[in-house]
Amino acid sequence: MRGTLIAVVEDETSIAEVISLYLRRAGYQVQVYHDGQAALNGMERQMPALVVLDIMLPSLDGFALTRWLRDRSDTPIIMLTARREESDRIAGLEMGADDYVVKPFSPQELVSRVRAVLRRANKSAQDSAETPLVFTDLHIDPLSRTVIVAEQEQFLTAKEFDMLWWMARHPRQVFTRDQLLESIWGLSDYIDPSTVTVHIRRLREKIEANPSEPRHLLTVWGVGYKFEP
Repeated sequence: MRGTLIAVVEDETSIAEVISLYLRRAGYQVQVYHDGQAALNGMERQMPALVVLDIMLPSLDGFALTRWLRDRSDTPIIMLTARREESDRIAGLEMGADDYVVKPFSPQELVSRVRAVLRRANKSAQDSAETPLVFTDLHIDPLSRTVIVAEQEQFLTAKEFDMLWWMARHPRQVFTRDQLLESIWGLSDYIDPSTVTVHIRRLREKIEANPSEPRHLLTVWGVGYKFEP
């Protein structure tokens, strides 16, 4: 962890300074950008281990930068937003953000979320030595972190892959949303349970022949979700 590079993309100088201070105290290296285009240029040269990303930015907003990042990498993204509307938070998650924090926020809580997201990312890397899972129409390879559906590769974000891999490794086991949050994100108390709903919907769109009538990712009404092999 010590020395891990975190990119902070925040146009409000005072907020960026506070975030940077707390992250450095926690042992991380920090690169601060005050607008989206500068962040894009910097990350083309050096991709960080994680991005703390404000939505409202000059030159290139957080949503556009998220799309750019997801086209190139599965680098974890924690979004910062002053918007409390659920639709804005879901929009960020659907674009590939791993977590979000609503302003005003506790810097210590943000550091905890950074640790949790990186811990999950590192756990996924350690799991990569495991044997691929092969089903009739679905192939999940943890080494390359690729998913093949009906002989076509599907691009999954880091958290989408983590969720699919976790559920596929525990076939027919029913998980509540809180259990999935704890298993995939590691901080169920801090994250809106709708995060799970968004990721399940996105996974169905990518791996199911008919997302409205899923074959693998099933809803257990009143409880949660399960993977049917």
